[in-house]
Amino acid sequence: MTRVGVAGLGRMGRAAAGRLMAAGYQVTVCNRTPDRAAELLELGAAWAATPAKLTAESDVVLSMLTDDRAVGDVYTGPQGLLAGPADGTTFVEMSTVRTSTALGLREPVERAGARLVDAPMSGPPAAVRAGQLLVLAGGEAGDVARVAPVLASFSRRVVHLGPNGAGTTMKLVLQLPMAVLFASLGEALSIGTQLGLSLDAMLDVVLDSQGAPPVLHARAGLILAGQDAPAGAGFEVAGVRKDLQAMVATAQDAGVPATTAAAALGLFAGAMAAGYADRDLATVVDYAIRLARTVQPATGQPATGQPAAALR
Repeated sequence: MTRVGVAGLGRMGRAAAGRLMAAGYQVTVCNRTPDRAAELLELGAAWAATPAKLTAESDVVLSMLTDDRAVGDVYTGPQGLLAGPADGTTFVEMSTVRTSTALGLREPVERAGARLVDAPMSGPPAAVRAGQLLVLAGGEAGDVARVAPVLASFSRRVVHLGPNGAGTTMKLVLQLPMAVLFASLGEALSIGTQLGLSLDAMLDVVLDSQGAPPVLHARAGLILAGQDAPAGAGFEVAGVRKDLQAMVATAQDAGVPATTAAAALGLFAGAMAAGYADRDLATVVDYAIRLARTVQPATGQPATGQPAAALR
């Protein structure tokens, strides 16, 4: 039986560990805060007190961590994943980080006699629980094939995109348009509300147009709820901000200006500071509207008060 370790028990990690156990894998978990493992331990998962011990007890280790710094600490820290006996282990790094961070893991992993696959996930925790996640993999073909059955426990598709770093790059490519979509939508709807249009009416028209992707239909209710949207409803503002930082840094490494990504990062950073950190990314629309009102109270007409014809 393949022994699978899960490092990082956020919502995605907990959901993946649950699916792995349901599929019959022997699962060991490790997390900085042990209380997050309580439910999994009750279901039969084993506990590793340190990442090094997790490696020692696993054939495949899945890491689902917060950010680039956490990835570095968990892999190469004094009691990190690579501090334990790692010969023959395959590490699957599933966090959304900079491409350079994923690539930087390859040398220390191989020096430890192990193998590396970077395989970020696309989809919310609900998709993990339903086994419908999209996994974007980078690494040697044999390594990806070796871990594919494990990943299939909670995904509908594992896409092998190329060598190490390819999966991480694809995740950033995939996430950037969605972040920019909601940032630009926030600005667009701010214009309308400032000039007298209702948010309900504007959304009704936008959703009936060709410019409305499925993600917008799925989040229309959260846009209308604004600050009243439930916390932890999906892909949170704090997570988008973190991912945008990785996107901008990776774009700079690639020589891409990333001006739209940088602008979106500014809006999401502002929303996070304003108390939207744990709200769905769609609530950045509410933040943008409120921000516009603080700059200029909505009057229902252009700031000059002149008829539209006089402005042409």
